[in-house]
Amino acid sequence: MTQLRLGDTAPDFEQKSSVGTIKFHEYLGDSWGVLFSHPADFTPVCTTELGFTAKLAGDFAKRNVKVLALSVDPVDSHNKWIDDINETQNTTVNFPILADDDRKVAELYDMIHPNASVTATVRSVFIIDPNKKVRLTITYPASTGRNFNEILRVIDSLQLTDSHSVATPVNWQDGDDVIIVPSLKDEEVIKQKFPKGYKAVRPYLRITPQPNK
Repeated sequence: MTQLRLGDTAPDFEQKSSVGTIKFHEYLGDSWGVLFSHPADFTPVCTTELGFTAKLAGDFAKRNVKVLALSVDPVDSHNKWIDDINETQNTTVNFPILADDDRKVAELYDMIHPNASVTATVRSVFIIDPNKKVRLTITYPASTGRNFNEILRVIDSLQLTDSHSVATPVNWQDGDDVIIVPSLKDEEVIKQKFPKGYKAVRPYLRITPQPNK
């Protein structure tokens, strides 16, 4: 299929998982979602990723985010792998892992890249908003562990910029100064939206304190 692009509707699906059958859009409900794929069960890098994701349960919950992992192995393999993850990473996996042994979801989300592997999924991340729109995609090589602090940072930025007329600059972290969007030009509106004021480095580069802090 055509590669998913930002703003596309995330394809719905029904698939088996480690916690039973998942209907994706129904599972997300009014939440944000993170869908991320793994080449196979009992892979070392993914074991560390799933363990760390479990430890971030509180961070995802306070942002109204539901997490859903995927591997192309069946449910019984997932359950054995979860035991390994819990033991080796000193955590408890607290989110579903899709059993995509028929590659249905992998095909829907273009997770099979034949030049990398004809059978295993690449390690993709999709951030999906409550309107079921794809807001971020990242694809990593099998050898590189994902940075889940960065995934949380992007969610913070998306949620902030959806509700305020700002963009977030390079290396922004929650609480840092932000940029007033260039399309906002009415000074009276700017004063209302940003009572803390702003610094105009250039007419197109206006820095202001994060408005919801």
